[in-house]
Amino acid sequence: MKRTSYRGALAAALTLGFAAPLAACGGGDGGGDGEGSASREVTLVTHQSFEVSEDVLDEFTRRTGYRVNVLRGGDAGVVVNQAVLSRGNPQGDVLFGVDNTLLSRALDEEVFEPYRAEGLDRVPEEYQLDAGEHRVTPVDTGDICVNYDRAYFAEHGLEPPQTLDDLADPAYRDLLVVQNPATSSPGLGFLLATVAEYGEDGWQDYWRDLAGNGVEVTEGWDQAYNERFSGAAGGANGGDRPLVVSYASSPPSEVIFGGQPESEWPEQAPTGVATGTCFRQIEFAGLLAGAENPEGGRALIDFLLSEEFQADVPLSMFVSPVREDTPLPEAFTRYGERVEEPLTVSPEDIASHRDEWIDAWTSLVLR
Repeated sequence: MKRTSYRGALAAALTLGFAAPLAACGGGDGGGDGEGSASREVTLVTHQSFEVSEDVLDEFTRRTGYRVNVLRGGDAGVVVNQAVLSRGNPQGDVLFGVDNTLLSRALDEEVFEPYRAEGLDRVPEEYQLDAGEHRVTPVDTGDICVNYDRAYFAEHGLEPPQTLDDLADPAYRDLLVVQNPATSSPGLGFLLATVAEYGEDGWQDYWRDLAGNGVEVTEGWDQAYNERFSGAAGGANGGDRPLVVSYASSPPSEVIFGGQPESEWPEQAPTGVATGTCFRQIEFAGLLAGAENPEGGRALIDFLLSEEFQADVPLSMFVSPVREDTPLPEAFTRYGERVEEPLTVSPEDIASHRDEWIDAWTSLVLR
């Protein structure tokens, strides 16, 4: 899947109530054809935002003899839901894309087989949320943040917001578009950011203020960013909202895919990040229980932590690698925003209250 505006549908959506069919997409060459070739194939089940360079998958095939067959679903939540429904008889060998907002659901439903990946010693402990049992392996991390269209704010003589409090100011009325946390993982991440900031006693009042200030809600990231956000690809899609929930790594994508040769790249990205709004996200991969090719699945999980794959992550999926010795490309560091103190919610609290918080949000905002 080639992106026209960085991750295509960068944010993996959260859908707990229904499943959608997965689309097959082969990756790499090699692996053999004809009788017995299926045993040399490993199937990766993932969301629509998964992307990796072809030569990286070719390297995996060269090393292991396994060809990667990629099955992309619509969104991460759909993929996780399908994995729960097909537990014990999975559609593939490895699932990639379950994040820390969805992790407890997958673990509670026993979707994964334990496996301690090679290279895990190069991953900081803060990303290893299942370190005791190793049912999942961290692969990448990113910060869900409000992005702003610099041109809009310059033209209107208005300072861009930087904090969650700012977004409820009447100065920013009818400017913000967010995703539904019941159908979108960045939407859920943003909801969790407000829970972390205002606590159990205050986050609902905050959302009442946002609703009163004209916040718009879409079902997923793609609609919010590529259709409603005025800063996407220079506003070519006609969006009229200059504030959107996206990622701290979205600005470099606007430069890279902005249509200018590298020699003409600007000093500053056309979009910026409100760093006081950010929630830390971590994506994981796991060996699916009942996988037909567990050996190939383990080899693939090892490869996801390899130097080659981790180095490919920034400019393929526009998130940060978790392997601590991985160099970041110059465009990523030049135009991306480093968030020193992102908002977080413990996995235990997410597991205990996620559905309750989503239900309460729905009653407040979509009533």
